[in-house]
Amino acid sequence: MKVKKNDTVLVLTGKDAGKTGKVLVSLPSENRVKVDGVNVQVKSRKARKANETSAFVQQVGPIDASNVLVVCPDCGKATRVAYSVVDGKKIRVCKKCGASLDKAPEAKKAAKKAAAKKPRKTAKKTDKAE
Repeated sequence: MKVKKNDTVLVLTGKDAGKTGKVLVSLPSENRVKVDGVNVQVKSRKARKANETSAFVQQVGPIDASNVLVVCPDCGKATRVAYSVVDGKKIRVCKKCGASLDKAPEAKKAAKKAAAKKPRKTAKKTDKAE
């Protein structure tokens, strides 16, 4: 499946055709994706306790991955996805402008290092006078 979480996509068919949104969940085993603001379903939630109230809850339903196109962050156009090998890594690229659709591997490594370097909070030791 060529669509991943956090991609911006354009919906091609269905009741929400023409809308763009961010992929919230990718379900490769079912070939479906959940897109923010697309295929919004209303579900009734029943009160389970005396202090709760019944309500209508809106939730995002999955749509087929073949009904969406990835929007290139560089050229801003909906495009098909191609693959190329850069530095021994297979990355997704835009068919129209050739820009990478994946975050740079260096940026991912830098983010992991920054998260690892966060100082941990330690308990303050207090010296008690004897």
